[in-house]
Amino acid sequence: MTKPYSNSPGHPRRMDPGTLWPFLWTFADDLIAYGHTPATVSTCLLPIRHFTVWLAHSKIAPTEIDGGTIEQFIHHRCQCPRPRKRPDLPLSAVSVRDLYRFLRFLTESGVVPLLALPTTSPPAKPIDKRGAEFLDWLRRHRGIAESTIITYRCRIERLLSALGPNPAEYDAGLVRRVILEEAERCPSCVKSMTSVLRGYLRFLVARGACQPGLDHAVPTVACWRQSALPRYLVSDDVEKLIVSCDLATPGGIRDHAILLLLARLGLRASDIRMMRFGDIDWEGGTLLVCGKGRREIRLPLPQDAGDALLVYLTKVRQTTDCDRIFLRSRAPYRPIDRHNLISNVVKRALKRAGITDTPSQGANLLRHSAATAWLRAGATLDAIGTILRHRSADTTAHYAKVDIPTLQKVVQPWPGDLPC
Repeated sequence: MTKPYSNSPGHPRRMDPGTLWPFLWTFADDLIAYGHTPATVSTCLLPIRHFTVWLAHSKIAPTEIDGGTIEQFIHHRCQCPRPRKRPDLPLSAVSVRDLYRFLRFLTESGVVPLLALPTTSPPAKPIDKRGAEFLDWLRRHRGIAESTIITYRCRIERLLSALGPNPAEYDAGLVRRVILEEAERCPSCVKSMTSVLRGYLRFLVARGACQPGLDHAVPTVACWRQSALPRYLVSDDVEKLIVSCDLATPGGIRDHAILLLLARLGLRASDIRMMRFGDIDWEGGTLLVCGKGRREIRLPLPQDAGDALLVYLTKVRQTTDCDRIFLRSRAPYRPIDRHNLISNVVKRALKRAGITDTPSQGANLLRHSAATAWLRAGATLDAIGTILRHRSADTTAHYAKVDIPTLQKVVQPWPGDLPC
């Protein structure tokens, strides 16, 4: 790639990068190794080379860099050689992000002292000791996913502030009062609050920290389970979804494999995100899936889904140290770390296929569609529940509502005007 600076003697306003010059080049090489294009790397280096020039101009050694130095540079009124177009304005958020990335690189290289740089997520607030033990218990013994643990943490913090620090003083009146106050403050999250509180009270009872039976004092929230029909697509629309992928692009090949796995096996978004190389048995043609509660099952890998997965792995997927199968389609090529990115694959495919009248647009749409198609093809509810890894048969029975021909066979005639 082109050098960040011109070192020709006739350059009118030569910039001195100082002692960080070789590290700037090493950092650029790392960005190229991550898959960034030369144009992207050049843009990323603009605020970084400005920072190195400012350090040399201000006579600040790399070992003296701290949080105050960074803030001073971000908000300084630029008088450096070749300044920014608007020196009276601070750096943009994108430039600050690139600068922080370079500083992390310098910290890992031992050039600058350890810095408390901002991260993508704020540090977690301290939590009560019993609350921390409850979250650890959920993680170890219940197999709760980390994303769910984060949600539970927010809920339990609010509950603990209302319940008080001493579980031995909890009673039925306090429990009900806390839930009723939550219902007035946030009606949309009261159901999840009751679930978290009920689990926390059972945890305390098992530890002997509060009186038994308090979990029965938690008010129940009205919820008519299975009251709506499953959200699904007909088989023709599912196929339109799959063929809409552009197999001439790396992103299209990856999305094609993801859609086939969702549609053929009814996987969840989390199943796709956590899929690893060791889960695939190519000789046996099976796929190991570990879902909610760490429940594992080995499913047969359909031919078309296996072929699409093989094409993605051999021709598209970047070589990285991570054993997760599906990576982001743009540099840096890191594992997909959020469920909504899998749902976005389905959403984009719906738009490409011109399917607009869908009941939902997430990954679960294809899961429901697969279950509905299996039922109409003659599969039993027990078999469907096994493939979908349902804990309760009632959950699988939800799909029986769309099997109209079978329901017509068991429907009873209307009694008419018969006396009671």
